[in-house]
Amino acid sequence: MREIIFDTETTGFDPASGDRMVEIGCIELVNRVPTGRTFHAYYNPQRLMPAAAEAIHGLSDIFLKDKPLFAHGVEELLDFLEDSHLVAHNARFDFGFLNHELKLCGLPEVGMHRMIDTVAIARQLHPGAKHSLDALCTRYGIDRSHRVKHGALLDAELLAQLYIELRGGRQIGLGLAQEEEKDAIRVELAANIAVRPVRPARVFTASAMELERHAAFVATLEKPLWLEEA
Repeated sequence: MREIIFDTETTGFDPASGDRMVEIGCIELVNRVPTGRTFHAYYNPQRLMPAAAEAIHGLSDIFLKDKPLFAHGVEELLDFLEDSHLVAHNARFDFGFLNHELKLCGLPEVGMHRMIDTVAIARQLHPGAKHSLDALCTRYGIDRSHRVKHGALLDAELLAQLYIELRGGRQIGLGLAQEEEKDAIRVELAANIAVRPVRPARVFTASAMELERHAAFVATLEKPLWLEEA
């Protein structure tokens, strides 16, 4: 099972108002284990970076001006993503920007059926708690001391650790193996039950000889208790 953990940095919050994606970071997981394969790219947004956005991720106009356009690197990104499920924190935000960039290139959007949102998972596991990436890293003891500013690849690396914990932790492989073994046992038992012949109910009535022997034995008893008057 291949999954891609990814995060984006942008010029703002709304691609419909002209905001663009300026960075994407991706981590490959196979069977919920990082393989070491990553994808990371910066993009020139062809617009000025708002000060509020720059304060979050530190990506300035000067830094981004010589970076390629998204359209010039999109094939490399799509080759890395393949048809895998895509995991993101508050995934609709990242999917919205990714699909907006694909649409601008005249390419098909990524289907929402591929989306896995770790915020939704966290809400199910910890209702009423804080579900920011920072808060969840604290809850699960994930070290983020090196995270001074937001960065797509760094946040994807943190999210990969968090996603593994949300899905059962480092021992998830053992859990899956145990469940598969249990499922196999259930199937075998069901098959055995299905072919088991139906037997008629057994009759446990004493025979005439057994009744005669019992009466002879009772006759030898002196003053049995059940014959005494109450």
